[in-house]
Amino acid sequence: MTKLDSTALAMLQQRCPRCHEGPLFTHSALNPVHFAEMPEHCPVCGQAYEPEPGFYWGAMFISYAFSTAIMLITGFLVYFLLHDPAVWVYVTSVAVVAVLLTPLSLRYSRTLMLYWFGGIAYRHRELEPS
Repeated sequence: MTKLDSTALAMLQQRCPRCHEGPLFTHSALNPVHFAEMPEHCPVCGQAYEPEPGFYWGAMFISYAFSTAIMLITGFLVYFLLHDPAVWVYVTSVAVVAVLLTPLSLRYSRTLMLYWFGGIAYRHRELEPS
């Protein structure tokens, strides 16, 4: 695995906030059943991915913001690209896009929650004591 020095790139690639190497999720986002599964600890540095029980309940609010943005953007795109179609077109397109992007929304909301509120700082491997 490649080490990323940039925190923003590590978040985008959903890597461990401490070492920027270990993956946050065990399966692909395209896996319809296991897309939300996370290991308990980072396989590279051993950092716990759940700082406290119920930690990811706060990710619901981030996910809500993502879902709202997805629905607004989809609605505007339908309006401008299809020249204000019937209401059922809005409802169908927003529902389909929201369902298709649910795995990404959930994964990135958990990633942001862990990076922003997990209290985990990035550590360069070279600087860590042996």
